Amino acid sequence: DCVNLMIERGEIHALCGENGAGKSTLMNVLSGLYPYGSYDGKIFYDGKLCQFKDLKDSEEKGIVIIHQELALSPYLSIKENIFLGNEQAERGVIDWELTETYELLNKVGLSIDPNLLVSQIGVGQQQLVEIAKALSKSVRLLILDEPTAALNEEESANLLRLIRELKEQGVTSIIIS
Repeated sequence: DCVNLMIERGEIHALCGENGAGKSTLMNVLSGLYPYGSYDGKIFYDGKLCQFKDLKDSEEKGIVIIHQELALSPYLSIKENIFLGNEQAERGVIDWELTETYELLNKVGLSIDPNLLVSQIGVGQQQLVEIAKALSKSVRLLILDEPTAALNEEESANLLRLIRELKEQGVTSIIIS
């Protein structure tokens, strides 16, 4: 209620508070999960009023949210998960062998076979696959809801290193905790 939030490009912010305080709700509004009209208030992004109908609308603007409960399919490969919903097709045929897959995995620090099923990798690696998926959508604002909840110390450190690297590339991050 009565929230004003101004964030500059490339900044990293933490949104902290008690359970039920509205952190995730605020980020769900910003990411389009709650469509325009289901809340009071306005969102201005890049100086323009945004009235997102859904997640796809916000993703087209470069806003991507990664929820605490990862949204990967355990029955699909890493590369299929990265491009699911953002498929690259030519003449109706999806090219799952994109070299971009390797570039994205390298960018998030994963040297892993992209043909592995997501169910075959650990939670920390799955979190990085989610970020690679966000990067495939040309993310400009990355929202991470409780990103370290299921990670060990090393995985948390790697995730925070990656967020700092993304900052250097101009990606803004909001970490909910």
